[in-house]
Amino acid sequence: MLAYIIRRLLLMIPTLFGIMIINFAIIQLAPGGPVEQVLSKLSGQGSEISERITQNRDDLGSSVGSQVSTNSRYKGAQGLDPDLIKELEAQFGLDKPLHEQFLLMMGNYLTFDFGESFFRDRKVVDLVLDKMPVSISLGLWTTLLVYLISIPLGIRKAVRDGSSFDVWTSSIVIVGYAIPGFIFAVLLLVLFAGGSYLTILPLSGLTSENWNDLPPLEKVLDYLEHIILPVTAMVIGGFASLTMLTKNSFLDQIGQQYVVTARSKGLTEKRILYGHVFRNAMLIVIAAFPASFIGVLFTGSVLIEVIFSLDGLGKLGFEAVFNRDYPIMFGTLYFFTLVGLLMNIIGDVTYMLVDPRIDFESREV
Repeated sequence: MLAYIIRRLLLMIPTLFGIMIINFAIIQLAPGGPVEQVLSKLSGQGSEISERITQNRDDLGSSVGSQVSTNSRYKGAQGLDPDLIKELEAQFGLDKPLHEQFLLMMGNYLTFDFGESFFRDRKVVDLVLDKMPVSISLGLWTTLLVYLISIPLGIRKAVRDGSSFDVWTSSIVIVGYAIPGFIFAVLLLVLFAGGSYLTILPLSGLTSENWNDLPPLEKVLDYLEHIILPVTAMVIGGFASLTMLTKNSFLDQIGQQYVVTARSKGLTEKRILYGHVFRNAMLIVIAAFPASFIGVLFTGSVLIEVIFSLDGLGKLGFEAVFNRDYPIMFGTLYFFTLVGLLMNIIGDVTYMLVDPRIDFESREV
């Protein structure tokens, strides 16, 4: 067991390195880097910038004319001093060759030094810690409700396979699987949060502005009022696949020979289901838990957080991509990939806890 865990931990190194270098290369090919973001803001100021450039030319003479950029690889750099472009590149760490940028970044990440945001003037770690409670809150509630709904429902569908109950619940599952969670989020807003119908739940945010002034019980109620719509949207969009996974896993085990043998010995269906089938069928469900939890916690809530104006990790990542804030983009990618790889190892260990017959020592990575 220990040897297997050590091998998996060592395998994480090239896996993490490969993920980072692929994403780094893709980002370099994408148009609109941080320098372009600054230049677009400068050009967006219109005549004010033009007047400043003209004034600088008049003050410094004709020498400025030769320094003004007329041919730059950055869009929006025409008419600006090349020294300004170089200063921006140095400020963002883009004045070095790409391989040096990547190696320097990875060296810092090994010590969990993720640097500072380009456009927020704060350390990436501080930003992540500030936003994490919102995403953790969404992720824990969603994961808990998804498993509490999907596992009993999947077992029931497997036991009553082909019945009317299985048919009409499958229709609900198909609808939940086919319609994205953010569509449900918009629908819930329209129905319950000041759209065309009811206004009984808050439109945005995780708590009210006066939350700190409320008594303890009202704080809890206020929090629940705000969390119910985004969590409902995420649960509706996420329970379908786990329900079908549970059903198919139980159906596969119910058809095994050991179930036939148990029935021939006179065991009750309830004892067969929960005494024998449950342990074997739940292996694949447990194996899917780490990836499911990480997906819900860090990626599944991006659009939900944007729609409900929840200041969490999903919204932070969305804004970082939109603004080309590389430290946030790569820092969060590194951290969450590392967490995801660790959760996969934890999933394998959980396998052993559920079924001790699994031998990791003889397993090849």
